[in-house]
Amino acid sequence: MATSKLQRRTAASGRNPKSAKRGFIVKNVVLHFYKLKIKLEQLQRECQNLRVTRNDYFTLLNRIQIPKEVKVEKIGQEFVVKVSCCNKGGDKLVSVLSAFDELGLDVVRASVSCGHLFSMEAIAVAQGQQTSGVRDITHAVVKAIDEKQGGDG
Repeated sequence: MATSKLQRRTAASGRNPKSAKRGFIVKNVVLHFYKLKIKLEQLQRECQNLRVTRNDYFTLLNRIQIPKEVKVEKIGQEFVVKVSCCNKGGDKLVSVLSAFDELGLDVVRASVSCGHLFSMEAIAVAQGQQTSGVRDITHAVVKAIDEKQGGDG
């Protein structure tokens, strides 16, 4: 019964059922492509907005001054050294480790993060009979960081 209605409609419009079906399929395909094109344009706009937001974030992060913080604590024979500061210029990790070496400290364990911010937590012990005080270690680490930042902060 449905086919006879379709036949009557197509006969009235001067088409045969096969061409009517093809026309319907073509319209659906074109509509589907149009919807995909709109979705793609929307995703491209969202991606561009995320890029702009990311760039704004990094620009802001580079402008703010993160205060440097150096904390040294002696626990038994070990020194726990915590450092955090902005990561502008230089290789702070190498500078801090060189300062440890100059003080006669061996790093037993360390955790480091070097992105836009530099942070490090290290456990160090004195080599042999050499002993450094908390104040000496703090001063040496601050000096190492300042030299790598060009003296600012």
